Parts: sequence; structure tokens; C-alpha cells
Amino acid sequence: MQSSAEVGGRLAAEQALDAPAWALTAGRPALAPGIVHSHFSVQGEAPQRQLLAWRERVGHIIDVPPSLAELEQPFNASIERYALGELVFTDCRSDAMPLERSLARISTDNVRDFVFHVFLEGGVESVAGFYPRRSGAQPTARILALDMNQPLRMRRGACRVLTLFVPGEVLAANLPDAEAIHGRVIDNATPLTQLLVEHVTALNRQLPNLSASEASSALQTGAQLLIGAFGKQARLSGDARAAVRAAVFGQVRRHIEANLHEPSLTPENLLNMLPLSRPSVYRLFEHEGGLVAYIRNRRLRAAADELLRFPQLAVADISYGLGFNSASDFSRAFRRAYDMAPQELRAQALGRRAGGE
Repeated sequence: MQSSAEVGGRLAAEQALDAPAWALTAGRPALAPGIVHSHFSVQGEAPQRQLLAWRERVGHIIDVPPSLAELEQPFNASIERYALGELVFTDCRSDAMPLERSLARISTDNVRDFVFHVFLEGGVESVAGFYPRRSGAQPTARILALDMNQPLRMRRGACRVLTLFVPGEVLAANLPDAEAIHGRVIDNATPLTQLLVEHVTALNRQLPNLSASEASSALQTGAQLLIGAFGKQARLSGDARAAVRAAVFGQVRRHIEANLHEPSLTPENLLNMLPLSRPSVYRLFEHEGGLVAYIRNRRLRAAADELLRFPQLAVADISYGLGFNSASDFSRAFRRAYDMAPQELRAQALGRRAGGE
């Protein structure tokens, strides 16, 4: 990770470039070798085909599950996509739409990036699928972080959004327990937010005029700024105290993961083994809904994985093996977490595999 002075210096240099703004039109200057660009728009499709065409275009990353009424309405969307090495940057304008990555979807693809959405116009209307559940992003939210290895469901309003896709390995190398930033938002009330938005906006404007090395440097700087901002918000980076917090948080999470099938894995036993006070431990897991909720949700995710990996195992056997008192208690908790019964998850995953998705 670079120092804030190095990042700030590079950002200032980039913003000093007198690059003209560009629009979504033909005739754009050719990009430098090494930058792979593509453009897609639904404008040429029949109105009843527009949302379907968009769903097909983004379907390799995320599902768009529209209602019948939405399919009958005209839909406008376009996207500019730039790929440079392991980083991908997009500029998307679209009407409102639902977006989803279900456990069944995650089990059948290999998309494991982290995605940072920077909204220039509009935003997210409602978000679900995170633990604890959240009724929606704050009205002033400008930046949203998502882990594509975790389920999500959201309703995105009409918007213009710049998006940076960063491989999960990059997050893991720079941020302890990166999974904790899934679903977090940064609002519009801080100087850091303005810095991030200005950097990403400048990058989008300047990309057609940058060399591959300049574009790579600017994208990496953007990724570092975003990772640092969300790490600071989650109190996992920033100073010595944050480093200690991150180390303890990681230790507790690893212990929980290694003991999900043990009946002795309880909040009380966990608190007894840690050299921290009860309030300190609960503050660590505040964003996760508390320690009890975190253990339950990790057991539910482990159960979902086992439902898909071992289709011959009975649901009751899986639930008892992960510490649930009864199959009915497990099914209720599973439905609250994933909006489907355990058997429905199996059926969806089998259907996807049979369809070759």
C-alpha cells in the first residue's frame, strides 16, 4: 500500500492533466495498446427486448430478475468497459432495475471480485442479502462496496455509476478480513468521499488519453484509495490500534470458521478464551449484527455450502451437524437469511447446472 502522501501526489498529478471530457459517442480516439475497451447499449433493441438485452449483457456477473411489468416497459442503459490486466473499470448509465447474486448463482460461477460503485447520479434504493439485514443504503450514499462471493439483492435506481472491479486476492493482500466491507456504504459528508469521487471521475474522463502504464497506475491508485477508505470505516486499517483490532478480529473469525460444527462454539465460550472484555468483543462484531448473529450467519452459510456440495445429505443431518436444535428451527432461520427454503436452494443450483450456467 502507498502512503497517503504518495497517493495524494499521484492524484494531484493526474488531475492536472488537461484531458477533455468525452461522451458515449463514436469517433473516440483509439485507446493505447493494452487497454481493452468495449461499448454496449440497448438503444437499437425493440422496447420489449431492451431489458432482456441488458440482462444478457451483464449476466456473466450478476442476475437481473425483472417483473413482467418491467419487461413490458422501455428500458435505457449503456456501458463503457475498460479492462487493464486484473482491473476492470466501467461507466454505466441505466434506468432503475433489480440486481441479485444468490447463493445458487455463487455456487455455479467463479466471479470473486470486490466491486466498488461510485454514484455520480442516482443511487441504490434498497439493499438486502447482507448480514445483518439492512433496509437500504443511506440517502447520501455515494460509494457502495460489494463482495461478489457473498449474496446480495438490491434495487438500483436510475443512475450513472462508475464501477471498479478489484480481484479478491488484492483485497485480501491489503485489508484484513476484507469480507467485512460487503454492503458497506460511504456517504457524501466527508472530504475523503469527495477525494474518491474526484479521482474516479477524473480517471473516467482521462482514460482515452492515457498510456497503458498511466491507466494502470491511476486504476491502482483508485483501488488503494477505496480499500483504504472502507478499511478505515470498518476500523480494520489506519493506525496501530486498528492493526490490533484487525488482528483480533481475524483471530476470532478464524476460530469461528474452524469450529462451526462444534457444539461448544458459543459466545460465552468464545468470550472466555479471548483476552478482551465483553464490550470490546461486541464492538468488533457490531457491523455484523453482534457476535451471536455472526456465528449463526456463518453456520447458515456453511449449511448452504453443504446443501450444494452434498445433495445426498438430508437437510436435518446438515442442520444438526451445525448446531441447530431442530430441522424446523434451521429452515426458519435459513428462510429469514436467504428468502428461500433449503430445498429451494438445492433445486435452483441443480437447475443452473443442468442449464449449463
